[in-house]
Amino acid sequence: MKLGVYNAILHDRPLPEAIAVVAELGLTGLELNSGGFLPATHIPTLAEILESDAARDDFLGLFEGTGVEIAGLNCNGNPLHPQPVIGDAHAADVRRSIQLAARLGQDRVVTMSGLPGGEPGATRVNWAVNAWNSAALDMLDYQWDIAAPFWREIDRFAAEHGVKVALELHPQNLVFNSADVHKLIELTGATHVGVELDASHLFWQQMDPVAVVRHLGELVFHAAAKDVRVNPEWASINGVLDNSFRRLSADEERTNLGGDEWANEWPKQAAWDFVALGRGHDTIFWTEFLRALREVDPGMWVNIEHEDVSLGRIEGLEVAAGVLLDAHARLGGDA
Repeated sequence: MKLGVYNAILHDRPLPEAIAVVAELGLTGLELNSGGFLPATHIPTLAEILESDAARDDFLGLFEGTGVEIAGLNCNGNPLHPQPVIGDAHAADVRRSIQLAARLGQDRVVTMSGLPGGEPGATRVNWAVNAWNSAALDMLDYQWDIAAPFWREIDRFAAEHGVKVALELHPQNLVFNSADVHKLIELTGATHVGVELDASHLFWQQMDPVAVVRHLGELVFHAAAKDVRVNPEWASINGVLDNSFRRLSADEERTNLGGDEWANEWPKQAAWDFVALGRGHDTIFWTEFLRALREVDPGMWVNIEHEDVSLGRIEGLEVAAGVLLDAHARLGGDA
């Protein structure tokens, strides 16, 4: 296995410093954000790289001799959003990221399947949490009619560039579980669209990430090492679909998600939280997670994504890296 870090948590420092952090952790890869919900902070010459061999070589030169390499590109966003200022922009980021990956010698781009509105003329997305009624299935039919042509076209584009697109199974997207993955492949005939296996979103849905890896097999292209802790005190009374988020005001620090959409503040009494590796599931679990991924692809990248707000940026990465490296060692390293 190849172990790295998704770079969003290191956007507070220049790329050379971020590379140094990864090396000091004992890891060997840095997954670079290339658009979508977050800017391509560590690829400031992105447009030039697409056109100029010199710009590409200069950028790649930043990694030479560091012991750290690029571990895929990430443009998580909503390419199916009904508002063009978001949907069209994020779809363009997906296409540009595929082109950029090919230019940089990369063959993996991570993104999300996206989520349309629920009917013609909609301006907001609509996620069918539980389609028990016929109207919800009508909505899903409409959404799949939008998603299938888009992903069929992206699959062809990715194949032309020798790149595989890995979809994070993230709720509030059309594709968020194994059944949806199979449906997408069936509708599109895709050969270059598959899955980024981020265990965190599976945990709180009561899915078993190891079982999902073995079920999806070669459809798993890439992986994220990110943990979740379920808090029984609040999960027992509010469930894991609790919507007690707080809207942040314009004068507070907040993350723009495109157009006039913003990330909200996480519930104070949360049913579940993103935590550093080991704080939700122990090293034994992560060992089995790596084992299952290795059965699919011994050379797969598994990159830490740090969103544990109780730990600092570097502190959280150190905790996660310790667990991931320990799990890797228990498998005999690269054996």
